[in-house]
Amino acid sequence: MAKKILVVDDEPSVVKMVAFRLKKEGLDVVIAQNGTECLEKAKGETPDLILLDVTMPEMNGHEVLVKLKESAETKSIPVIMFTAKGQVEDVERSSREGAVDYISKPYDPVTLLGKVKKALEGQYGG
Repeated sequence: MAKKILVVDDEPSVVKMVAFRLKKEGLDVVIAQNGTECLEKAKGETPDLILLDVTMPEMNGHEVLVKLKESAETKSIPVIMFTAKGQVEDVERSSREGAVDYISKPYDPVTLLGKVKKALEGQYGG
């Protein structure tokens, strides 16, 4: 059975490109366009991994990540933060909040797939 990835981003073009790349690798892709939708789908779809954008309206990725890690239903799902913000503080904050990795936009497709596979194989300490 294919691994399921929840891609969370408020930019349709980013979601479309990432979903295309992941589906090409044989992965199932579920999409959420905001934090609230992410939390609902994380519980309902039980993804194997979440790619989570940081900069979103209403609830940012950091707030979503904290809620995911506080919930017994979703705390064990690995999360890779996905954002245009590549500052060291953001990377450190994401790590403190429980993210297993960080991908900066614009992203390199090979790097994206490598980090996704690494997370799916449980190669992060989580």
